[in-house]
Amino acid sequence: MDRTQKEQLVAQLKETFEASGLVVVTQQTGLTVSEVSELRRNAKQSGAGFKVAKNRLAKIALEGTKFEALAPYFKGPTAIASSEDPIAAAKVCVEFAKENEKLSIVGGVMGDQVLDANSIKALASLPSLDELRGKIVGVLQAPATKLAGVTQAPAGQLARVFAAYGKG
Repeated sequence: MDRTQKEQLVAQLKETFEASGLVVVTQQTGLTVSEVSELRRNAKQSGAGFKVAKNRLAKIALEGTKFEALAPYFKGPTAIASSEDPIAAAKVCVEFAKENEKLSIVGGVMGDQVLDANSIKALASLPSLDELRGKIVGVLQAPATKLAGVTQAPAGQLARVFAAYGKG
């Protein structure tokens, strides 16, 4: 990899860091190409990204970002998962790590908060932004549905009384 390619990679990583709400650092030993491809596919479907990064270049890209505290985590074979949604990257990594022992979670940063592996796992257990939105819509729709049923009931009863009266 020549100097211009390295500069481009650092610029891409910096851009990824700046656009992310959560960055998770993982270590993987022995993951096959198909396993990494599966992990990337799962991440993309969840609105996250997964990228294997050279430690030295990742540390350079971290400089000046809100994720600078991640620099000590870049030792050994590392990769980063990132997402704008503060839960998506954590969910993808934790779910994949449950199925595959070759991937382990080292830590991460969300906003200004440095998270250890246990915090990332706890974060992954929270519902995603879309799930929360769905629950809110359900809560808001339930009273409206009940209100519609209550207001329709007297009219329906009245119609049945008139129909019975008309037959009699």
